[in-house]
Amino acid sequence: MAIRMANSPRSTGFEPLDREGLVQRVATRLSKAIVTGQLAPGARLSESVVARELGVSRAPVREAARLLENSGLVTYRANRGFFVRETSVEALNDLYELRLVIETAAARRVIRDGLDGTIDRLAAQIAVLHRVAEDEADMLTQVEADMEFHRLLCAGSGNPKFLHVFEQIAAETEFSIMVIGRLYDDARKIAETHEPILDAIRRGDPEAAEAALRLHIGEAQELVTRQFRDLDRNAD
Repeated sequence: MAIRMANSPRSTGFEPLDREGLVQRVATRLSKAIVTGQLAPGARLSESVVARELGVSRAPVREAARLLENSGLVTYRANRGFFVRETSVEALNDLYELRLVIETAAARRVIRDGLDGTIDRLAAQIAVLHRVAEDEADMLTQVEADMEFHRLLCAGSGNPKFLHVFEQIAAETEFSIMVIGRLYDDARKIAETHEPILDAIRRGDPEAAEAALRLHIGEAQELVTRQFRDLDRNAD
């Protein structure tokens, strides 16, 4: 069962944009609003309201909504328009299953013939994860730092298709975590769960890397879906 939240207010608090990279910038602004809950699951994405508040025409808003549809954040209903996606346990399981397939394949490619500097970049990102945990950063900052590690893994594989698919599902993953409000009680746990992945890659051990990713992504999947079920029961 999907969680349904109240429809978005008539005013969303957006500030006007200039014309450079308009569609992508509108998409980025809308994506962040959805991930942070500013636009709630089930809310109608009013093209006219968004266009007015961003100071643009409705055309780039419509194109941006199409981009978000491709990334899984909004859905289109015939004759009704775009709506913020309402997720479900089944959809979350599908999402994490796809992530596992892509990222284990990416890890094997990194070990086999990854781009120069990938290990250093992954290590640096784990340091970022530790820093945001120590700084007690907000949840969105933690989630974005987490996803950047996995983005770097896919980018470092040398296979652009892995990165392309990851980019399509990254926002949906962030959205799923932000809906439940937290992942681990201790933010340091987020950083620590990435270390075995890097250690295995550094040793050049593809089996260990796959096992570490299965543990890491599988644990996140279990936590997200369990907390989502709890939210769903409370909503009923």
